Amino acid sequence: MWSFFSRDTSKDFPYEIVENVTGFEEKSIWSLKKGKRKGTDEQVSIFAFEIKNGTESKLELAKASLKRIKTLRHPSILQFLDSFENDKVIYVATEYVETLGFHLDKLDGNKKDVYLTWGIFQITRALSFLNNDGNMRHNNVSIWSVFVNSSGEWKLGGLEYVQSIDMNNQSNQVIIPVKIPPILEIYDPPEKSDPSKVKNTTKCSTDMWGLGCLIWESFNGPLKMRNNLKDIENIPKTLAPLYCELVGANPSNRPNPADIITRCRKPNGFFKNELVDTLLFLEEIQIKDKAEKNRFFNALTQQLDNFPDNVCRYKILPQLINAYEYSGIGSIVLAPMFKLGRLLDEGEYQKKIVPCVVKLFSSTDRVTRSRLLQQLELFIHHLTPAVINDQIFPNVAHGFLDTNATIREQTVKAVIHLAPKLNYNNLNVEVLRHFARLQSRDDQGGIRTNTTVCLGKIAQHLHPQVRQRVLVSAFIRAMRDPFPPSRVAGILALAATQQYFLLSEVANRILPALCPLTADPEKSVRDPAFKTIRGFLGKLERVSEDPTLRESMEADVHTATPTIGNAAATWAGWAVSAVSAKFYRSQSDTRPRPPLTGKNLSKPASLGMFNGCVCLSRVVFVCLDSLTVILFFCKTHEAIKTCDRFIFFLNFLLYTKMHLTYGNEIFFKY
Repeated sequence: MWSFFSRDTSKDFPYEIVENVTGFEEKSIWSLKKGKRKGTDEQVSIFAFEIKNGTESKLELAKASLKRIKTLRHPSILQFLDSFENDKVIYVATEYVETLGFHLDKLDGNKKDVYLTWGIFQITRALSFLNNDGNMRHNNVSIWSVFVNSSGEWKLGGLEYVQSIDMNNQSNQVIIPVKIPPILEIYDPPEKSDPSKVKNTTKCSTDMWGLGCLIWESFNGPLKMRNNLKDIENIPKTLAPLYCELVGANPSNRPNPADIITRCRKPNGFFKNELVDTLLFLEEIQIKDKAEKNRFFNALTQQLDNFPDNVCRYKILPQLINAYEYSGIGSIVLAPMFKLGRLLDEGEYQKKIVPCVVKLFSSTDRVTRSRLLQQLELFIHHLTPAVINDQIFPNVAHGFLDTNATIREQTVKAVIHLAPKLNYNNLNVEVLRHFARLQSRDDQGGIRTNTTVCLGKIAQHLHPQVRQRVLVSAFIRAMRDPFPPSRVAGILALAATQQYFLLSEVANRILPALCPLTADPEKSVRDPAFKTIRGFLGKLERVSEDPTLRESMEADVHTATPTIGNAAATWAGWAVSAVSAKFYRSQSDTRPRPPLTGKNLSKPASLGMFNGCVCLSRVVFVCLDSLTVILFFCKTHEAIKTCDRFIFFLNFLLYTKMHLTYGNEIFFKY
């Protein structure tokens, strides 16, 4: 029984002290500790008051502070978590913070001023809440009663001296409390020592003086003497007139905090900048319409470079994730979210970003899919092979069959980033099956070209047996494509992957396929053909002179991890650099593409030429130097097919170089 009464009741407090923060106890009745929740790594701050070392008046202040922090709830007031009291100590656990007085020493660089704007705005907002909504005075505003959390947000604490305002007593006299420790008296307004001015005080005049002191300290450091407040050299010009009002001798002339916010949020006001606008928009995003959200997120990505990293990482990024989850914003949030994701360590990225990525890939919205594919390189290295193969690739693969050419092309390009992490079946079976169809049957020359380019880029990741069976056939098929860039891609891909071919294949299959291209109508095709032939012939000639080189030249044919550098050293090094194979810009393809819309992804289209009625009645001029052909587009499928055949015939004439110039003057639309 006695053991029950004598047990340590502090064990019921779910937090433990990790480290003391030195220096704070000189500015407060509290000492500040770094702590964490028991059994976890969740960081907290613990304010401790040792009863045996304090006076009765200090104990009353500590209990008053605890009462206030328990009941006051506001985004800019220090967040209370838990407390503990016994006859020895009072503990108050809050969100993890450090005092602004210590935090200011860490600020530097060109982001400091914009960050201070946001902090001063938050404290002004907290004081407006206390003075106007809560009918209370804080009476203790300074850099030692303001705290900064991990998100860079300023929180108003130091609630020991909070007083209620009796609004029914018209003759209410302001009693400015005596500060403990005495060093805090430097922040008392001048009317404290001048009774004649007390009658001019307002419900917010004392706190507005404190706000003025806070502003001065934000730009100058801790206040040493009250006369220093006259020095406004470091105060921003947009803030200087307001600052002078705040530290004016007449209390009645000090503005209300609500009026300060209104004035400073106007154009060119102190609180009117990108950071404050961004954070306030995110706080109110639930009430914004779709057009406002689109404008905001379109501009946000570029603005992030001007914001402090801790604000981006701990404040903006979580709100972006929440906005995507609960506000129905869609894919427009992806660019800023992935940009900020680079600030996270791997554990945080896996916890916060990867689940969003997986969910996004399951979306059937075309715009979402397009943006994900375009930005894949920003986050692919954070995705594990298991996540890619089981959850992401099955959704990506649908893009190979999409009726929209943009989605098909972006899906092909995305394979470059996915290939290193794809398993055998997804890469060597599924991807190659889709590539074979796109390369041979896709109606977009640009997609056929880029499929060949991509195949050359991922060759090193293919299984050696599959690689040996597929590459030569695929590249020879590309070299027979009627689209010139596709033929060029086939030639360069052969050169770039030369280390994977047996010399017998070079002599019997590759060179016979390359030779006809030396007479190709397009010089852009003939030039790389000649160069590649010379390279392969040089390789064969060297082996003919020294047969012992055959083994080294064929060393990578059956190797799963080829050494491109060694292969390049054995012969034509130009091939590897020439075919790092840039993707073809398909916008210059002669066939127009359907626009990318936000509609859901379609099921694979039939092999019919058109999807619905897609005819236009118009006259189109095709300018080919001295030849002008007038095409009449009619409203029947037969007429359109006839036009298609005629366009193909024109291309044939152009490719045979019949003294015609093929420029960008062909305009036709289905």
